[in-house]
Amino acid sequence: MSKYFGTDGFRGEANVTLTADHAYKTGRFLGWYFGELKRRNGESTPAKIVIGKDTRRSSYMFEYALSAGITSSGADAYTMHVTTTPSVAYITRVDEFDCGIMISASHNPYYDNGIKLISGNGEKMDEKTISLVEDYLDGTLKAFGKTYAEVPFARREKIGRTVDYVSGRNRYIAYLISLGMYSFKGKHVALDCANGSAFNIARNVFETLGAKVTVINAEPNGLNVNENAGSTHIEGLCNLVKEKRLDIGFAYDGDADRCLCVDEKGNVVTGDQILYIYGRYMKERGELLGNKVVTTVMSNLGLYKAFDELGIDYAKTAVGDRYVYEYMQKHGCRLGGEQSGHIIFAKYATTGDGILTSLKIMEVLMAKKTTLSRLTQPVKLYPQVLINVKVRDKKAVLEDKDVLDAVERVAAELGSSGRILVRESGTEPLIRVMVEAPNQSDCTRLAERVVSVITHKGYAE
Repeated sequence: MSKYFGTDGFRGEANVTLTADHAYKTGRFLGWYFGELKRRNGESTPAKIVIGKDTRRSSYMFEYALSAGITSSGADAYTMHVTTTPSVAYITRVDEFDCGIMISASHNPYYDNGIKLISGNGEKMDEKTISLVEDYLDGTLKAFGKTYAEVPFARREKIGRTVDYVSGRNRYIAYLISLGMYSFKGKHVALDCANGSAFNIARNVFETLGAKVTVINAEPNGLNVNENAGSTHIEGLCNLVKEKRLDIGFAYDGDADRCLCVDEKGNVVTGDQILYIYGRYMKERGELLGNKVVTTVMSNLGLYKAFDELGIDYAKTAVGDRYVYEYMQKHGCRLGGEQSGHIIFAKYATTGDGILTSLKIMEVLMAKKTTLSRLTQPVKLYPQVLINVKVRDKKAVLEDKDVLDAVERVAAELGSSGRILVRESGTEPLIRVMVEAPNQSDCTRLAERVVSVITHKGYAE
């Protein structure tokens, strides 16, 4: 894993581990690097970089710092303002930007933030370029056969400009609406926008497609993103759908690249169940290329048993939508995602897209004239417990012999009836201990056994 950039960007507490200076220098490098690539390619036009942000108070600070860095290096910064991560990926690709930047810490609390880098193809930035960004941040940059203590500043007419690009967000909204194959008239849909990026987009899309819409957590104040809201705190949406007898509910996270659902009975529908519903729908329509759905090692055993019943193949990647997408690209798969609700529809997007996911689930509902609870019925999810342990040194935990022995003993006890997975978070200082077993009490007991070893060894903070 990179020094600063994890599986989902450079993330940390604003002005503690991720500072305005980091953002400025990241902008400095990107503006210079992509401008230099153009110059070496015989092009005289400045590099163009598009920026989006979520609703955190610190997002404005990072937007201005990035823009200053980009323009001081001679590139132009196009600001989409508050928007979703998938919208930045879409606009970067279709409007031929050299790269894109999303300012967000996704599902983290408001005091965290992050910088996600997006390639000109609308995909997560390649590791080679990210390594160069990190080298520049550390003052050890070597590029184009030279060593740079500092990259040059633009001067006079070469200084870049900042361009208001809210039109890009509007065009993305129009794109989502164009994907609606059915009218949602007669359906009452609840949307939980997590006081994040979806607050000014999701309602617009659903109402245009004819749904009656009830929205909660769509009043961001800079300090309430994900606070008892959205896909990580979905209880409020469950209660709303059940009490108001609504048809369906959708919950997004801070930057709206993930989505979880609530059925008409108030039950949570996970990313695994979404993969089952749409994988089956694609297979029935002859659209599931390679007859394969891409999952991660965190996906539930119940999903795989349900796929086996349908004769659908599946792949398992490391956790992170980056790895899911890379596998999909390499093997030509059309559908993949994570239990957490990052779902990638390769025909329509290059990244997880929460609003797109909700539209595709609505498509299945309307096509089959049924309810969400009926669509999920064939998937019998195994009980699962996930315990996050905040630690000082993730690598040391995963290499500790006592921890490894504890994990091995749990795995032996579970045998073929369940599984244990211990891994590090790619975005936070956490070790995640997940146990799946036939009953909830065994899940909790076995997961806590491993956590107690981590704690006893002094790793937990």
